Amino acid sequence: MTTPPQQTTPAQNTFDPLTGQLTVPLPVAEIADLAHQVLAEVATVVVGMVEPLRVALAAILAGGHVLFEDVPGLGKTLAARSLAGALGLDFTRLQCTPDLLPADITGSSVYDPAQREFVFRPGPVFTGLFLADEINRTAPKTQSALLEAMAERQVTIDGTTYPLALPFHVMATSNPVEYEGTYPLPEAQLDRFMVRLAVGYPGRDAEFDVLRRRLDRRQEFSPVRAVVTPATVLAMQAGIEDVLIDDDVVRYCVDLAAATRELDELEVGASPRGSQTLMLVARALAVIDGRDYVLPEDVKAVAVPVLAHRLTLSPGAWASGVAAATLVSRILDRVAGPTTVAGT
Repeated sequence: MTTPPQQTTPAQNTFDPLTGQLTVPLPVAEIADLAHQVLAEVATVVVGMVEPLRVALAAILAGGHVLFEDVPGLGKTLAARSLAGALGLDFTRLQCTPDLLPADITGSSVYDPAQREFVFRPGPVFTGLFLADEINRTAPKTQSALLEAMAERQVTIDGTTYPLALPFHVMATSNPVEYEGTYPLPEAQLDRFMVRLAVGYPGRDAEFDVLRRRLDRRQEFSPVRAVVTPATVLAMQAGIEDVLIDDDVVRYCVDLAAATRELDELEVGASPRGSQTLMLVARALAVIDGRDYVLPEDVKAVAVPVLAHRLTLSPGAWASGVAAATLVSRILDRVAGPTTVAGT
């Protein structure tokens, strides 16, 4: 039998110094209803991807960033654009190329002859949801320009720090099967993404639906209605912080991350950031399902997208074609979770 969750002080109204606004947390039932409306609106444009989009929304509500990694042509960019539209976030897409510079992302100071001084021109990262398309096609120096923005919601140019308006989230796409002219993301940057998601090929009926919808709308553009506003997104995120989580579920997250550090096939296992992210995304997923408590099944549902990209395979495992996702699935089968949790 598990112990009841420790009582903590509920999340207080948060103050955003950039906008001067207070954020009042929403109740779980309202967050769940709005989340379902967002997913339903995205589904009017994006066929399939039900589970990846559900996990992606959970990551955003948990305050994190999302990496879509799969072959081209599966609708990853469309999914990101549609999710941003349904959440009411300003959306900026940047096509990553080898000649892209860090200033092309963050912005730079430009001399203004009229004012006789340098004026900062914000880059595309100053938005609500920033999509770095094919992020592995740009050089590591440019990839690293996103690190400060992803970790601290700010950018520093010429010694001056500029805060980013909230909510701010990064989505990136990556092609895992093409190596020529690409630069794999370093482990430190992969670790900044809360989840890495694979879309997968659609079924025959779903692919038929994609083609049929394109014929019916008679245009390439697929509009998405804004279900919520950025302020509402912040209130949803604040509401999730009010949800308590059982200590035994927290220990289960710790046990799963710790188990990755004991595998012979791995050089580096998941860090404490991995176990914390596992807990946060599982909590957001539980709220999307309308629960104010987290089940072990919530943790299991997000274990692969949260942990797999944080693992570094040993040379022998890599040469043998072992997949990190397979190792996480093996750990899920081996590590026992709590049988019951408070609230069930």
